Amino acid sequence: MSVTSPSNPAPGSAAAHPLAPYGWDAAWESAFAPYAEQGLLPGRVVRVDRGLCDVITPAGTVRADTEFVVPRDPVKVVCTGDWAAVDPEGGEPRYVRALLPRRTAFFRSTSSKRSEGQILAANVDQAVIAVSQAVELDLGRIERFLALAWESGAQPLVALTKADLVEDPVTLAHLVADTEAAAPGVQVLPVSAETGEGVDVLAAALAGGTAVLLGQSGAGKSTLANALLGEEAQTVRAARDVDGKGRHTTTTRNLLRLPAGGVLIDTPGLRGVGLWDAGSGLAQAFAEIEELARNCRFHDCAHHSEPGCAVLAAIEDGSLPERRLDSYRKLARENERLAARTDARLRAELRREWKQRYALGRHMMERKGRTVRRP
Repeated sequence: MSVTSPSNPAPGSAAAHPLAPYGWDAAWESAFAPYAEQGLLPGRVVRVDRGLCDVITPAGTVRADTEFVVPRDPVKVVCTGDWAAVDPEGGEPRYVRALLPRRTAFFRSTSSKRSEGQILAANVDQAVIAVSQAVELDLGRIERFLALAWESGAQPLVALTKADLVEDPVTLAHLVADTEAAAPGVQVLPVSAETGEGVDVLAAALAGGTAVLLGQSGAGKSTLANALLGEEAQTVRAARDVDGKGRHTTTTRNLLRLPAGGVLIDTPGLRGVGLWDAGSGLAQAFAEIEELARNCRFHDCAHHSEPGCAVLAAIEDGSLPERRLDSYRKLARENERLAARTDARLRAELRREWKQRYALGRHMMERKGRTVRRP
């Protein structure tokens, strides 16, 4: 009697599928079934570039046009990590015919005055936030990334990169502790691509799933990606000595297969990280404040000067750092402002659509009236 296991999968099972190393499983196979009946190929988007994308399929990597999957909503555009249905061999050019529904998606808001979102990675299990130790630790920025990561549906992990630059182990331990205090429920790993410190631990944590690597320019993402891959797959440029900032070494989002299993999406450096509909993400990023708030006397307590405020009491007795509450308030205000602007944009778009429909209906009625009066 034959025995099936993850290392010896049954023939025809999802685990035996050529795309299994890229995350293909029984659920994706089920979702793709209607497209398989049409003779389309399944594939995962590994790179997007100017209306075209590279898709890894059972037949290899193909270049496909995205013309048929260009929505009006910018957060629904084709993105690295998407699972797609593409034309089979023979069609030139090939087209992406459909995208499978995303399990998770990492968004940020753009700097656009139209309050639009931007998708950075799709179908991600873990979000690795790279934070360089070559510059002063910015806990507020880490909390911002964490809110977006939790909101995406992925599990965040903070990698304190360039740990070899912190020569004093006691100082490094303090930096790890400060980061852990700002990241409840999140693993914090000091890593150094230069010395290899922590790289094996990080590789083991990411094995078997899909991870996205996020951070500012100069955080050492491409160097860390190369260390995880075991090869120079990503171009690396030195950060500026003046401020430790990078020069956008990575310009596209690339999905790369990890030797220990799983895949990694490397992303360009992010100078601006605006929140995007991150209410639940904020609640998880500041879980201890949310927990304290449940014990406030008033259910709508704003934690400013209300009597019986458990959050203010925690600050008073020192169990909650005031910096955490200040950061929570700042990000909550930003998220509320963005939600209001987004609602206004959606209302304006609906008004435009209704005006267009009204104008079209009136035009058709006038044409009908002219036709009826015609002798």
